[in-house]
Parts: sequence; structure tokens; C-alpha cells
Amino acid sequence: MSSIKKYLSLVKFSHTIFAMPFALIGFFLGITSFGYWNSFYDQKNYELFSFSNIESKIKFSNYFEFYPKSIEEFLIRFALVILCMVFARSAAMAFNRWLDAKYDALNPRTAVREIPAGIIQPNNALLFTIVNCVLFITCTFFINRLCFYLSPVALFVILFYSYTKRFTALCHLVLGVGLSLAPIGAYIAVTGHFNLLPILFSFAVLFWVSGFDIIYALQDEDFDKQHQLHSIPSAVGKTKALRISELLHLLAASCVVYAGISGQFGILYWCGVAVFIGLLIYQHILVKPTDLSKVNMAFFTTNGIASVVFAIFVILDLFLTN
Repeated sequence: MSSIKKYLSLVKFSHTIFAMPFALIGFFLGITSFGYWNSFYDQKNYELFSFSNIESKIKFSNYFEFYPKSIEEFLIRFALVILCMVFARSAAMAFNRWLDAKYDALNPRTAVREIPAGIIQPNNALLFTIVNCVLFITCTFFINRLCFYLSPVALFVILFYSYTKRFTALCHLVLGVGLSLAPIGAYIAVTGHFNLLPILFSFAVLFWVSGFDIIYALQDEDFDKQHQLHSIPSAVGKTKALRISELLHLLAASCVVYAGISGQFGILYWCGVAVFIGLLIYQHILVKPTDLSKVNMAFFTTNGIASVVFAIFVILDLFLTN
């Protein structure tokens, strides 16, 4: 049990909450798309529509080829998506801790992390990363072909982020891209194809995560400069970095608004949007260039609540008002 706690601490399992709700949005968006869920729920079989035109029926059946065909398959698919999120996030976090161990040991803020503190050995952290990568790819194999083919690409993106602080201040955007794969990936897991709406949610995650990661990086501005590490705060200073974060969060808000209009969502969705945007504004009230004492509240608490509450409202809207 103590070993499990060590590795849960290593990967900061609580961080998964940032992207997990958006993955659930993508999953249930796929389940409810094109009237699939209503037909599935009402008829309890895969006789999707009563088309008189045989050719159209065959075409639509092929379109739903990757969809779950029973309650059991739905539950298995749901579990596989959750496991993919956990394994991918665990691999990314463990790899980041392994790669950054030297810098973490030098930074007073991060010296207490598991590897520099000697709680977990570097080789064990790397092995943990590899195991999670293998488990992630294995899960995608049992979802559908497209997910399986794209799984190495997803792993490359989420692992590559850890290198980016060594050569670009745009590392925050790379992290955003990695987490933005959650909604579109979960949607593909259900449907086997792309669509505009989950892509809009992915862009929302990209801008949202990039914005709050800039806020989090404010704490290490001086350390990053001293050790030639790159970040937007170390490149432009705290004040300008916060302005860039505000711009990114404005773009995130625009994406969820456009998604709501494009998807013709109901009142519950817009309640979720109001909470999400309100909490984006609130975290910028909390953090000031001259006062970083509430960075952790802005980073962990505010963003965690924002993603969970938004996802609850969106999913309720999908089932109750669409």
C-alpha cells in the first residue's frame, strides 16, 4: 500500500482531474451524437433506424460501426477510456519527474518531490513510465483501430512536453496540446471518426491549460532564468505573462461559447459555461504580479472545480435537453 501511495504521489493523480472531465464530455458527446443513444436506449439493440431505403440503412450502420452495441460493451468502452486517461497521464507525469529530477533537486519548491527526496529511484520512475505507456497502447487496441493507430502520436505529444522547457517558452502550449487530446480522443473512442464539436472542446482545453500553466510557472521565474530554462514568465516577466494568460483564457471562453452555439446546447450547458468563465476570471483576480501567495489556489482548486462543474452541466445537457 505504501508503494502505491508513493507512485500516486509521483504522478500527482489529482492533476488528472483537469483533463478527465473533458474526456468524459468527449465520450458522452460521441454516445449522444446523431441520435445514437436514443435509438440504443429505446430499442436495446443495434437496429438503429427504421430506414425504408436499404442503401441508406447500410450506410448509417457502417457509420456506427465503432459504437458500443450493448450495455456491456458500453461499460467496457467507458472503462477503457478512463484507463487510457489514467495511464497516459501517469506516464506523462512520471516521465516529467524523471527527466526534471536534476532541476527539481536544485529548486527549493520542488526538492521535496519523490525522486530528489529519494522516495522513488529514477530507474523505477522510468520503468513506471514505460509500463504505463504499454498499458495505454494496449487499452487503445481494445477500443478501435483509429485509437490504436494514433496512440503512439498521443504518447509522443504528452512525453515531448517535458523536453520543451529546455528550448522554448511555448512549453505551456505544448502541455495544452497534450491535455487537449482528451475530448477528441474520447470521442474517437466511441465513434471512430473526427467531428467539429469535440475539436472545439479540445481547443478550449488547449487555451485553458496553457493559460493556467503560465500562472503556475510564475513561481519559478527566477529559477528558470538562473538555469537557462524557458517559460513565458522567464521570457517576458510576470506582468506580461499574466496578460498572455488572460488572452489564452479569453480564447478558451470563446471556444466553449462557440461550441455551445455550434452544438445547439440548452440552458444547462450555458449554466456550465457561466461557471467555467466565472472561475477563469476569479483565478486572475487571485493572482497578481506582486502577490503569488494564491497561485496554488488558482492552479489546483479553481481549475479543478471549473472543469468538473462544467463537465457535469454539459453531460446533463446532452442527456436531458438535447
